[in-house]
Amino acid sequence: MLPISTYQTAMLTVFLDFGSVTRGDIDRTVLEQATSPWIYHDNTAREQVAERIREAEIVVSNKTLLDRTAICAADKLKLICIAATGYNNVDLVAAAERNIPVCNVRNYATGSVVQHVFMFMLNFACRFVEYQQLIKKGGWQTSPYFCPLDFGIMELAGKTLGIIGHGELGSAVANLARAFGMKLQIAEHKSALSVRSGRTAFDDVICQADFITLHCPLSEDTHHLIGSRELDLMKPSAYLINTARSGLINDTDLLQALYSGRIAGAAIDVLKEEPPVNGNPLLDYPYPNLIITPHSAWASVESRQRMISLLADNIHNFLQNKPFNQITDALTR
Repeated sequence: MLPISTYQTAMLTVFLDFGSVTRGDIDRTVLEQATSPWIYHDNTAREQVAERIREAEIVVSNKTLLDRTAICAADKLKLICIAATGYNNVDLVAAAERNIPVCNVRNYATGSVVQHVFMFMLNFACRFVEYQQLIKKGGWQTSPYFCPLDFGIMELAGKTLGIIGHGELGSAVANLARAFGMKLQIAEHKSALSVRSGRTAFDDVICQADFITLHCPLSEDTHHLIGSRELDLMKPSAYLINTARSGLINDTDLLQALYSGRIAGAAIDVLKEEPPVNGNPLLDYPYPNLIITPHSAWASVESRQRMISLLADNIHNFLQNKPFNQITDALTR
């Protein structure tokens, strides 16, 4: 994190979608210690991008698309900063052709995502949604018992948690699962011909886990990693959790599995289109064994403030010719 005395370098910096990371609860001092002046836009429509970055030397984007046309129109552009880990919103090839480095921020939302995963699991274990609905409908008030037992509650201790993707997030989930007394299975890659020490064959995880949580990136290899085949292999009492990327699960197959009772439930924090302005069949599922949150697993105030600090570090280090989180994918093509 930058010290208070950090020297400001004069360089026009435009944040295209600052409203996506704050609702007035984020301190941006550290950004303005790194460089100045700043122009903050709450949101930027696609047709506004080229004009808004035309004079910029540094551009910051969370999810706003920076395509070839916009990048090539910004003659003064020297650095593109992504206020997130994923970088599919930037044309890396166009940036590389102009020798404009692109950087992202990493490992800033671990605590937030991990607690979200356990929020999902605890909701299912304690049947929170169902008991809240029961109370709102007067079911406790009219019960002959001090404690209605309409919905079965279970303990996480002793249950098997299958983790698919064992990087920063998967490892942190595993650490907390141990504190809950859960049994762990770390999945080997689905297409692997052998199983590494400390891993469990992918299909064995699918078949044996009581909870399965996804923490892998979306790629050609992981697209629809979970479909009808995998859902059929899961125990009828098992739950599926996805706080990673929407494309990891075949939504149509998931809905069929939920309606038919082939799995006990699912919880997801990501949809194919965000926000889902054109709707999504998952949003129409009427039963409480599907929990959907609005891509909010990452969004604790601590996580967002940490992201801002790491973003400022990237800018500062770039200006000081020090190493920063540069994305080099396009440079090796």
